[in-house]
Amino acid sequence: MSTLQSIFSDTVHLFYPKICTGCGSDLLSDDQLLCLLCINQLPHTNFAQHANNPLEKIFWGRIPLLAAHSEFYFAKETLIQELIHQLKYRGNEDIGYFLGQLIGNSLLNSNRFKNLDYLIPLPLFPEKERKRGFNQATIICNGISAQMNIPVMKDNVIRRRFTETQTKKHRTERWENVADSFQVKKPNLLSGKNILLVDDVVTTGATLEACGNAIAQSANIKLSVATLSMATK
Repeated sequence: MSTLQSIFSDTVHLFYPKICTGCGSDLLSDDQLLCLLCINQLPHTNFAQHANNPLEKIFWGRIPLLAAHSEFYFAKETLIQELIHQLKYRGNEDIGYFLGQLIGNSLLNSNRFKNLDYLIPLPLFPEKERKRGFNQATIICNGISAQMNIPVMKDNVIRRRFTETQTKKHRTERWENVADSFQVKKPNLLSGKNILLVDDVVTTGATLEACGNAIAQSANIKLSVATLSMATK
């Protein structure tokens, strides 16, 4: 029976090969998203283990954080850019979930992200989320939640106005573009809670700062940040 199953599996694989999301090579296992070569090339930061890491320094004097972590360094024309592109623009939610799990593992292995009550994905403007079909930060949160068993709060923090893309704006323009664009509908649900705010890529931190400041208006809030990647200069 095992021989027949092996032949059937090999035949299916021949006609429907499992392709690596990163490099496009043929994978051996149906449950893999990345080949071993791509997995070994992922540029982990290890920020979760270290206080005063480069991400935390971005927010010094801007927003009170307990801790901050980015799982990977981001640069153009790299594997991480391709994976984020797959998630955001090709609808590959599986890779976002998988990368979220990697973030969750890093946070679990750190003593700096304990006793979290909620994961909050950075919200998209509703019309933009409808066009995309999902919020990539929510997909990442779902992966983190699967590893850490922490609930995701999706609808309490909202983006109340449309903002232009931040890509080609300098730091001051980015801050002005997103200022006062976030709102907490029920602040009492966050009062006294330990919150992890999650996004995909952080560059200047302007968007996370604006959202974090809205969240921080709740009484006795504890706030940390986690992102999939941090842009390198």
